[in-house]
Amino acid sequence: MTAVVSHSGLRALLSSRTFLRLWAIGGCVNTMRWFETLAAALFTLDATGSGFAVAAVSAARTMPMFLLGAFSGVVTEALNRKQVLLIGQIVTCLASASIAVLAWFDLARPWHVAVAATVAGVVWSTEMATRRRMVGESVEGPLVSRALALDTMSGSFTRLLGPMFAGAIYQRMGLSGCFIASACFYAMAAALAVGLHYRQTTRRLVLSNVPRELAEGLRFVRHDVIIGGVLLVTIVMNLLGFPYNALVAPIGRMVFEVSPTLVGVLAASESFGGFLGGALLTSREPRLSGRVLMVGGSLLFLACVIAMPLMPWFWLACALLAAGGFGAAAFANMQTSLIVLHAPSAIRSRLMGLLTVCIGTGPLGILLMGAVAAFAGPMLAITGVASVGFVLVVLSGLYWRARERRAGT
Repeated sequence: MTAVVSHSGLRALLSSRTFLRLWAIGGCVNTMRWFETLAAALFTLDATGSGFAVAAVSAARTMPMFLLGAFSGVVTEALNRKQVLLIGQIVTCLASASIAVLAWFDLARPWHVAVAATVAGVVWSTEMATRRRMVGESVEGPLVSRALALDTMSGSFTRLLGPMFAGAIYQRMGLSGCFIASACFYAMAAALAVGLHYRQTTRRLVLSNVPRELAEGLRFVRHDVIIGGVLLVTIVMNLLGFPYNALVAPIGRMVFEVSPTLVGVLAASESFGGFLGGALLTSREPRLSGRVLMVGGSLLFLACVIAMPLMPWFWLACALLAAGGFGAAAFANMQTSLIVLHAPSAIRSRLMGLLTVCIGTGPLGILLMGAVAAFAGPMLAITGVASVGFVLVVLSGLYWRARERRAGT
């Protein structure tokens, strides 16, 4: 149920206690998501020396989104979203604590980290249909875009903080120190979720109805120009763009020959730009259409990723990723805003679940990136795969525009 806010602007967002708690929960879990991703990559690289193994461990975290995203969307239409959110934080806290204990006794292996990442990925598969939907519903309609932009901005900031802290803590305290920290943050998120005031009309979940409800969501996407365009660009970006993250550790260590701490800086650079881009989107209503922002932002991001590993200097590579972060912020904000603003409430979680499936194509891209890296090296893998993504986003944008013109929108 929407919490009513009577005035506009940033002050209105911060006056909503529901929004503040959801925002804080997102800050905790997203920071630890990127924190754990880099810590796991550094540990796996040290243990195996294999870029493909690093990519496989990273894929374990996002594969559940592809497999379970649509199902989670249907489930959260019926079940209490607050309870799903709370249980998720408890489960991830226990998974991180288990890795911390194993690492403390020097028993941790890459497959243990992959299993914990899979558990966290199952929880992550509910993110769009629970917390992100709840963020969009915690304020009045005119503030939805700004609320999601602020959440996107803070999400970019967590991608800045997470890798930087992961690199520094891993260098000094190893894997155990990293996962002790993540367990504590997940516990904090669970405490925030307990006090969350959120009302929702629930119903009995009938598993036999799941296929029919999924089919209804797919039919809606097929006939809706905007939602269809969002999902199409999301697939390309998660399949061929964002998987570059899986090879940041090999690029930093093997190409630029920097320390784990500076690997964290490289991994955080895109997020720094995303934070600034999110701040810009939060401060004012965008004048460009959602399609232009989403497609244009995607192309800016991909162009910077293509050029990044080719740079002669480490700090120039960081600057390029920061510039790409502005595009990633526009993409991420429109990705959710367009669905929340254009989808009927009764089907919104199902569409967010389908969006999660599209995001969940990332593991396939990560494995592709890892396979190309094993054959041609991490530098050519990132440049080659992202170049294909650039071409496909251009074609997707042209197709989206053509459909809009035919539909007269």
